[in-house]
Amino acid sequence: MGRRSRASAGPRFVHPDTRARVFPALFLAALIGSAAFGALQAPAETTAAAPATAVPSESGPAEAEPDAAKPAAAQPVRLTIEAAGIDVTILPLTPTDAELATQSIIPPFTDDGYWLSSYGQPGRGSTNTTYLTGHSWEGRDAPFNRLSTQAAPGNLVTVETATGTLKYSVDSITTYNKDTLKDSEIWDVIPNQLVIISCHTEDLWGKNVVITASPA
Repeated sequence: MGRRSRASAGPRFVHPDTRARVFPALFLAALIGSAAFGALQAPAETTAAAPATAVPSESGPAEAEPDAAKPAAAQPVRLTIEAAGIDVTILPLTPTDAELATQSIIPPFTDDGYWLSSYGQPGRGSTNTTYLTGHSWEGRDAPFNRLSTQAAPGNLVTVETATGTLKYSVDSITTYNKDTLKDSEIWDVIPNQLVIISCHTEDLWGKNVVITASPA
């Protein structure tokens, strides 16, 4: 799995407060409601993959691809979870100095996914966890909505990078409250672990859905 450490707290992902603004801004906030990822305190609910039943085999148990066979660590450019109907472009997201100072990040309001470039790159030689984020939307379907409604433990996750393709398996899907994300264990340093964060469709402003996945 890799080493576990935490050099510093992670960021919060916040939706701007538009309550004091004019009606169009209020309407926009209600429409995209993808509110931010906020923070995690105690998990409200976790779904984890059940351990596989041992089956005798002459070739032995299936194993993840050896690290030496993986493409070199590089920027992710596409995320696919076929079983959940998710296939999105991934763009880099680099926090500004102001965002780093406040430990708050507001991703662009698009259907794309975003890679937190301050953390790990997936692939051979990775030195940190890889974090991908994307907005869930209220009032219409969107790819990241399906993290809450269609993704399941054991789903195959494909991440395309600048150097090749990586496969992951979903380990767990956890729903959190949005108060202490920056202090959550999801920010532990685990090279080549994949963490995908969005708002939970049942409560866009109050809860997050977080998927963790390991190399398949």
